Amino acid sequence: MRKIFITGNNGQLGRELTRLLSDDEVIGYDLPELDISQYEPTRALIKEVRPDVVINCAAMTNVDGCETMEEEAYLANAEGPKNLGRITKDLDIPFVHISTDYVFDGEGIQGENGLRPYTEDDTPGPVSVYGKSKLLGEEGTKVNPKHFILRTAWLYGDGHNFIKTMRALSKNHDVVTVVDDQYGSPTSSVDLAQAVVDLIETENYGTYHATNQGVCSWADLAEEVLKDTSTEVKRVTSEEYEKIAGKTVAPRPKWSVLENKHLQDVGLDSFRDWKDSVHEYLEKLDKEEL
Repeated sequence: MRKIFITGNNGQLGRELTRLLSDDEVIGYDLPELDISQYEPTRALIKEVRPDVVINCAAMTNVDGCETMEEEAYLANAEGPKNLGRITKDLDIPFVHISTDYVFDGEGIQGENGLRPYTEDDTPGPVSVYGKSKLLGEEGTKVNPKHFILRTAWLYGDGHNFIKTMRALSKNHDVVTVVDDQYGSPTSSVDLAQAVVDLIETENYGTYHATNQGVCSWADLAEEVLKDTSTEVKRVTSEEYEKIAGKTVAPRPKWSVLENKHLQDVGLDSFRDWKDSVHEYLEKLDKEEL
């Protein structure tokens, strides 16, 4: 039985990994019990536990909050992973770190037929504090040669997320207004957790893109979520939405589409089409509401 040490275990992915790794001994921590930006306490705890793998799901993911609380963002997203990279390298422990599409500029790269997905070989260029701090976290992770970095996007699971928000709004709104010019791949925490588990069975260290298959806009996702309800989705541009709801503090990516190229290269791309995973998630929510 392996010992798996998970930081940020109360987040959407942390919870899913804990469920999926039920045959292993999972040691999970989150704030306030463990602050990974504090080097010495983090090192002492990991040295005491002596896990076989460390998985970092801890992050400050409030994109606008990162802009207004920059110091806290860099502590959580950059200093924390750097500490874990150093500690796991010194103790010779494989280290998994979860990153984001925000390490790119979100403008996309022109391909033969329009914008193409970002691959792991494309050069990052973050424009927000969140993206910049997460990219530094990746660099800190790489101190440990035995690292897995998984970049994901539009994650949903056991916790607050866009799909739950749409379902809640549909209960008392005839119309919901959703942007139709930001594109990505909605990603199930179930599928992402499986990708993590598959990778830690190997020594295929490196950086991976890890999202569900297919591309949609936020409005497309909302329509898929609400198609069995009477709620209509009103499609607007980002500029139109800002006039209604106010300008966001941090810029939002227009293009968050990632290609799981390296997972495909090692034969471990088990991600489903985004619609299949979304419908499975909706069925789960329906059962929970019964």
